[in-house]
Amino acid sequence: MAIRIFIDQGHNPSGPNTGAVGNGLREQDVTYAVGRYLADILEQDPRFEVRLSRNSPTEILGTSNASSLAARVNMANSWPADYFISIHCNANVNPAINGTEVYVFSRNTQSYWLAEHVLDGIVQRVGTRDNGVRLNPGLYVLRRTRMPAILVELAYLTNAGDAQKLRDDPYGFAQGIYNGLLSYFDFPPL
Repeated sequence: MAIRIFIDQGHNPSGPNTGAVGNGLREQDVTYAVGRYLADILEQDPRFEVRLSRNSPTEILGTSNASSLAARVNMANSWPADYFISIHCNANVNPAINGTEVYVFSRNTQSYWLAEHVLDGIVQRVGTRDNGVRLNPGLYVLRRTRMPAILVELAYLTNAGDAQKLRDDPYGFAQGIYNGLLSYFDFPPL
């Protein structure tokens, strides 16, 4: 049976729960594109089944931050998904801060091991700095999902080098996540 992957493209295009901005990029546009590319890749692989939180670039989930997050978690839980991947872009007041990090609820879990593989896949594919797997049990989508869940911070919109990678190679970030999934499941490439 195919492994069910729920891809949550973080943030809404407008209204409640919009994302960070930097270097002419909006987080919600980058996360939509990377999630769509990842879904396209996974749909070509019969070992996976995939669903997205946002099926069009204009789709808005919820009427507040809280209901937007709840909608994403409820979709994954009710499917039910086997794994949850939330895609985000980072921002910092210091434009020198850069790199990729992946957040999980706790250590020594399937989520943590998946996060290590996905982080490695992204760093190897697009050449961002490896900022490690980090714990953040306060994140709603990690706390409330009923399956292993990771929150991927692809790179920093506020760093010129990272922003260029996000602008020029969103497909590469999706490919990196996919490569990490293959590595985690010990699957050979198709």
